[in-house]
Formats: sequence, C-alpha cells, structure tokens
Amino acid sequence: MNHFLLDTHLLLWAAAGDARLPDSVFSRLEDETARPLYSAASIWEVVIKSGLGRKDFHVDAALLRRGLLDNGYQELPITGAHTLAVDRLPDHHRDPFDRILAAQSNAEGIELLTADQTLATYPGPITLVR
Repeated sequence: MNHFLLDTHLLLWAAAGDARLPDSVFSRLEDETARPLYSAASIWEVVIKSGLGRKDFHVDAALLRRGLLDNGYQELPITGAHTLAVDRLPDHHRDPFDRILAAQSNAEGIELLTADQTLATYPGPITLVR
C-alpha cells in the first residue's frame, strides 16, 4: 500500500477541493492503492487557528476530521517517539506543527508531501510538491 502524509496546507486544499492542490497530489489521492494519512497535529493546528478568530480562516476541525476519515484517510497519532524525534531535527523552522510533521515522517519512514519550501528542507522522506 502506498502510504503518504499530507502537510496541513495540502490537507486543507484537498478537503476543500481547492485549485491550489498540485496535480501531482491530486493524482496520488485518486490512486486506489494510495493510503493518505493526516497527522493529529494538523487537526490540532486547525483548532488553534480557528480559535484565534481570524477572519480569513473558517474551518471546523471536527467536520474536517470526520470528512477525512469518511474519505479513506488514516489518522496518524502523535506518539512519544514522534515528540522525541523533534529534538533530532535541524533548526530550520520554528513552527511546532511543521516540526512534528517532519518528525513523524522521519520516525515512521512515511513520505511527507508539502508545498512549503522551508518544511521540505528537513532531512528524511519529505517531498516538495508544486
């Protein structure tokens, strides 16, 4: 099975059917052998951003999670091993959500797809998509 993890931006674009989702990611999501994953960290990030009351961010985290599960995504929980793996990452980025995604990717050996150039500079199975 073809497992891969989506960063939060890609996850939101995929869930919303947003045109910013790169064709390469869309194709992978359409592949019947694919097993897309999302991190519990992405749901946490959405909860945090929603709670800030930003006028440009309106996402219901519970509906997002339910929709992802209903559409065949598998949730990747955050484990103690993942949090410890953050300590082994270079200090490229201060965003704790991106750092835990990179750590999860490394710890699990699962490819992380991202549209974020800075996140893509971390070592491990991280792919920058356009």
